[in-house]
Amino acid sequence: MNENPEVSERIEMVPVGYVENDYLEPVYNEEVYSKVSKIVLMKEFTDGLYRIEDFEKLYILFYFSKSKGYKLIHRRRYDGEVSGVFASRSPYRPNGIGLTIVELLNVEGNVLHVRGLDAINGTPVLDIKPYIREAEEEDEKQRTEKEQN
Repeated sequence: MNENPEVSERIEMVPVGYVENDYLEPVYNEEVYSKVSKIVLMKEFTDGLYRIEDFEKLYILFYFSKSKGYKLIHRRRYDGEVSGVFASRSPYRPNGIGLTIVELLNVEGNVLHVRGLDAINGTPVLDIKPYIREAEEEDEKQRTEKEQN
């Protein structure tokens, strides 16, 4: 852990794949959550998809590659309220990382077909993780029990 807040640490990441869909500009549109997108993994990561079809939903972490700069306080798109960037889903963030839960429709080789991805065409995908409802609910249950004790 960096104990000196004045010294910045650099983190480098390599995309595991890229988004393919019809959305070319970063415009807020609720319609995107019903549309199908492809996530095309780099060939060298294809083996990492083994048994991904065991899961109905996935977390997709991606990089807002077209979003430049950020504001710590701004108006949220979905409800119009003013909030801090960390209390919003704004693509204009200090590290530009997006997170969405998608429905996995099918897999063809190194291509995932998903519904609900709110990333534009060409967006670099940083990681893919399974969404496991039971684990999420169990974590929440344990947190609640600890708070009550």
